[in-house]
Amino acid sequence: MSVRALDEGRVRVLALDRPEVRNALNAALRTDLIEALHAAEADESVGAVVLTGEGKCFAAGADLKELLARGSEEQRDFLRPPHIYSVVEGLAKPVVAAVNGHALGAGLELATACDARIAHPAAKLGQPEIHLALIPGGGGTQRLVRLIGSGQAARLVLTGDPVTAAEALAMGLVDEVAEDPVGRAVALAAAMARHDPRALAEAKRALRTALELPYREGLEAEAEAFVGLHARDAARRRIQAFLER
Repeated sequence: MSVRALDEGRVRVLALDRPEVRNALNAALRTDLIEALHAAEADESVGAVVLTGEGKCFAAGADLKELLARGSEEQRDFLRPPHIYSVVEGLAKPVVAAVNGHALGAGLELATACDARIAHPAAKLGQPEIHLALIPGGGGTQRLVRLIGSGQAARLVLTGDPVTAAEALAMGLVDEVAEDPVGRAVALAAAMARHDPRALAEAKRALRTALELPYREGLEAEAEAFVGLHARDAARRRIQAFLER
């Protein structure tokens, strides 16, 4: 397995485990990670997930040897969902990226597919594909524009130059910078994992809807989700308990 799993209470930490190649995302690692994410989603004892990397890198990008070996049609098939980025985005449970080192190319795409990102001060983040006469192919351009705006996204994609963790924080690419990104990510994930799983899943879905649907349609989807949650005994019990306190 090229993914190592460790449980910290209700948080499952999944570490990319190819440090000898700076955790480059080859097909085997992507498959292992998808399986590990599905296992975490199916496990009722797990409330949230943290993604990180073994060694000094989060993930330095795609496996270039595999990339070079693929033909065009094979590459097109490889990029069709469900792929690792859509699995991370679509997970019903919160996913926090602990960017313990450089997150470049496919590595940054993986981080931006998560719900939140905590970076080590020494980490660098970027989309260097333009240096290879390519562009991001795993959703990087689309997520970056939504996450940090068109100007900052253009800076990363069109120059191919990485930014420091401090710069990433200033532009909203990461949410925090911490000396212990894994520990901080676990704490943040634990604060999410303590809540009702169905409510968490609906909240994640509503947040994605804000990016995918027009405003009025998003409001309608949010209201429907609220009504569905409100009808459950779990919500009524918690409201009653709050009132009694």
